[in-house]
Amino acid sequence: MSSNLATKLREGTKKSHTMAENVGFVKCFLKGVVEKESYRKLVANLYFVYGAMEEEMEKHKHHPILQHIYYPQLNRKASLEEDLAYYFGPNWRDQVAPSSAGSAYVERIRQLSATEPELLVAHSYTRYLGDLSGGQILKGIAQKAMGLSDGVGTSFYEFQDISDEKEFKNTYREAMNNLPIDDATAERIVDEANAAFGMNMKMFNELEGNLIKAIGQMLFNTLTRRRTRGATELAVQAPNS
Repeated sequence: MSSNLATKLREGTKKSHTMAENVGFVKCFLKGVVEKESYRKLVANLYFVYGAMEEEMEKHKHHPILQHIYYPQLNRKASLEEDLAYYFGPNWRDQVAPSSAGSAYVERIRQLSATEPELLVAHSYTRYLGDLSGGQILKGIAQKAMGLSDGVGTSFYEFQDISDEKEFKNTYREAMNNLPIDDATAERIVDEANAAFGMNMKMFNELEGNLIKAIGQMLFNTLTRRRTRGATELAVQAPNS
């Protein structure tokens, strides 16, 4: 029996998408304003988040639900390590630490793994399908805004082990739709996906101080004044594209 989970997630997270799209840091990013200090802090946070998620998914790769969406070719930790080496230098491990919001995000992933591992489906879906959907566009924006050479500082957006990203997304969504779960579990997963968007928004909000310091409050206000609908979906790694 199909759980139609991917469809339920798409419909059930629309409000969260809209809210995340209108975070100031995200709106500035999509308009080509990317401040390197803020960006490298984001990369550091993502390193800890993905590291935790991938470690816990590995632990549960034989779980009756999670085994169906366990795709190691999606893993981002190694690519984030490459980017951190570029932004922080060879001793990057001594320089990076998760922010307050990043730490809370990691803690939530660890907690779910220990108590309700099936809810890790929400985090996997929210992050990876979004990465696949908007990665190349975000890569281009980051390269242009920060003057990066191709392949330098943007390894995060490259899926070397996936030859056809569109086809893979379809495979992933089909696997999601056919997970052996009941309606109550599907509803809990949708709720957790909304919580994941909230955790991402908190990480973005933390970065606004650095961005405002770099570009000035007036320019920041100008860039973020209007409420955006739909156009910035990619910036928050939205998986519905």
